[in-house]
Amino acid sequence: MLFWGARSLQDLVASTIAAAPESTPPLEAVAAALEAAGACSRSGANLRCSARRSLLQPELQERELIKLASLAAATAAALRQRGVSDPAATLTAEAAIVVFKVAFERWINDTSQRALPQFIRDSLEELKAVTAGRRSPAPA
Repeated sequence: MLFWGARSLQDLVASTIAAAPESTPPLEAVAAALEAAGACSRSGANLRCSARRSLLQPELQERELIKLASLAAATAAALRQRGVSDPAATLTAEAAIVVFKVAFERWINDTSQRALPQFIRDSLEELKAVTAGRRSPAPA
């Protein structure tokens, strides 16, 4: 998330969750929000390079964890506004943050030209497979 202001990201995620059709399951609404955020990020070698360097600095890692915790709280709040009760809203929000973290790390270390939203979708599918007791799909 080194590529975006925390408040802008929270606003985008919350508004995307709110705009999801009422029939959309909570995790799918959050996944769509994360993909929207990933699509708005700058892409390419420069971001990947700067993200790799920044993630090596402990003080920036700490700031990133604070941003992620704030994003999880905002995501859970947006889900509650959709009528998702706790602990489902909190569990969904925290799971989404893990999906995002894994996807982002995979993306910055990837040498292909795949976009961040694809890594988010792939990571979400792996989480779904794990929670359903299936083997995770092979990475694309």
